[in-house]
Amino acid sequence: MTSPATNGPAAGGPMPAHPAATYPVTALPPVRRLTVLHDPNCGLCRHLTRWLRTQRQLVPLEFVRVATEEARARYPGLDHDAALGEITVVGDTGEIWRGAPAFVACLWALAGHRALAQRLSTPAGLPLARAAAYAASQYRAATGAGRSVPGAQGSPGTDRPGGSGVDCDSGTCALPG
Repeated sequence: MTSPATNGPAAGGPMPAHPAATYPVTALPPVRRLTVLHDPNCGLCRHLTRWLRTQRQLVPLEFVRVATEEARARYPGLDHDAALGEITVVGDTGEIWRGAPAFVACLWALAGHRALAQRLSTPAGLPLARAAAYAASQYRAATGAGRSVPGAQGSPGTDRPGGSGVDCDSGTCALPG
């Protein structure tokens, strides 16, 4: 694992996609933009999208409606059915975050919440991030928003298109860029 003192947002450099990743941290370019796939039919999603847009962003957030022709054209390798079941964020580097890691990635992009994102990506904070993502997915399921996808709700992980997924089951998730 790379020390935040020599790499990461505190040192002005990129954070690894996941501490257990087998590729060197320097091999990944920094994240310069995040695309949030959102569901405009979900009241909670609309509220959170409005809130995210009002926050000062250190990394620009772009919002694209989930499972639309635009989303499918931009991200043809993405599992759009799973994206309907939980928050999904795509970095301009090709990384994909779902569930709790996606929630943390959105907070990381915001000036006023980057420190919180750092805390939520630790072994102590990750359960809280997972609980928040799980609660949001359960709310969506209870209100009929999106579509229930087996295995999607609250499932952690970072995937790179064409590669194998790296999950957060070790107790830590790293932040993008």
